[in-house]
Amino acid sequence: MNWPTVIVLASGRGERFAASGGTTHKLQARLAHKTVIEHTLHAVRASALPWHLEDSGQPGMGDSIAAAVAATAASAGWLILPADLPLIQADTLRAVALALQRHTVVLPIYRGQRGHPVGFSASCRQALLDLKGDRGAADIVRSHSAHQFNVDDQGCVTDIDTLDDLHSAERMLQSAAFTRSGHAA
Repeated sequence: MNWPTVIVLASGRGERFAASGGTTHKLQARLAHKTVIEHTLHAVRASALPWHLEDSGQPGMGDSIAAAVAATAASAGWLILPADLPLIQADTLRAVALALQRHTVVLPIYRGQRGHPVGFSASCRQALLDLKGDRGAADIVRSHSAHQFNVDDQGCVTDIDTLDDLHSAERMLQSAAFTRSGHAA
């Protein structure tokens, strides 16, 4: 099977994190015994899917997605994953990749909330390459009536934008109710 590539978007400036009192870039902030980005990349590696880290400092999310798709243009599709989702589960990445075998655009949903990664088939290549600026791929998602499916992964909606988000994620990791592959309960 030809698998899509997970694109880990790590070019953002993290301004909200700094404004909330963060003293480092949010992706380098410590969460348990790893940085935020190390947690995210651990799940990506555990998924066994091909992946690409987009950290070239592009000016906007659209530019970052376009650069990553250009760097992986031969891929069968793409799973767009912001790097600030340290609690994402490898199983969710695989589930989106599998759903992408039957649908053009795929969106995981956790308790009614849209999550990440958003999956795009190869037929979306040109539209993704054409992205620019701060706007992500929301217009592409809308134009393809994305297939939405429920996942049991709070990590797909738990991003780190502020110090409060980081502290909340830390509590989740320490909670006996939150377990996932590669993380202690």
